[in-house]
Amino acid sequence: MTRRRTQSASPFEAAYGFSRAVRAGGRILVAGTAPVEPDGSSTSGDAAAQARRCFVVILDAIAELGGSAADVVRTRMFITDPADANLVGAVHGEIFRDIRPAATMVVVAALLRPEWRIEIEAEALITDDQA
Repeated sequence: MTRRRTQSASPFEAAYGFSRAVRAGGRILVAGTAPVEPDGSSTSGDAAAQARRCFVVILDAIAELGGSAADVVRTRMFITDPADANLVGAVHGEIFRDIRPAATMVVVAALLRPEWRIEIEAEALITDDQA
């Protein structure tokens, strides 16, 4: 099975040895995606602003590997403050209201950088007629 990979602006991908996303067959797996700007800096703002940035990076990676938001079947959202759940959930709903992937949101003690309020993973499935 052929694997295709994509990278983002994350300063950790090369240093830690991972890809932003990998496509194997019709499956696209997107690594934990933090709110990182194209210059490698962290997205400023509240959890909603950071979630929007994470989803931009995620959907760009999926598109680069031949998919779209409509192909997303699972998301996992890691937040550091339970008070941010509604903000993050609202952004998720803006993007996936009609798609409705399986989704998980968990509160974690911390993320890699203290200014990050959220990190998101995603999985997409490309059907045979799209592969």
